[in-house]
Amino acid sequence: MERTNVDDVEDRMGPADVKRPVSDALGATDMVLNYYELAPGDSFGFGYHRHADQEEVFYIAQGTVTFETEDGDVTATEGEAVRFEPGEWQLGTNEDDERVIALAMGAPAEMGETEMLRACSDCGGRTEQELELTDDRDAILTICAECGAETGRFQ
Repeated sequence: MERTNVDDVEDRMGPADVKRPVSDALGATDMVLNYYELAPGDSFGFGYHRHADQEEVFYIAQGTVTFETEDGDVTATEGEAVRFEPGEWQLGTNEDDERVIALAMGAPAEMGETEMLRACSDCGGRTEQELELTDDRDAILTICAECGAETGRFQ
């Protein structure tokens, strides 16, 4: 058995105010568990995305999350859980004024290929994206795969 306190898990850079990889701290090998705190405007992901081989479940412990899906926006509130199948497009964002606290679980741990779309002003629409670390490793960048423009910076 392994045990940890979420507050003892080191925070990771990204689009959420707080993201703590709890499964890493527990030594989990078959699933991923992340603790999130989303400030207003924050998201779980770097862009609208899908994982080829991984299903994801989000449990909303506090606040309200709006998930963009292929079928339109879906709102999940405190105490609700939302599941996405492998290959299902989604992005969960805190569009409210209150902080969100949530858990995200994914299985298997290896998610396979991840496709991600973000708006690229240079290309004039949503394009596939790639992630890069800055040279000094203090931020993660989203880069348009079509034109190479930086479309986002996350610390």
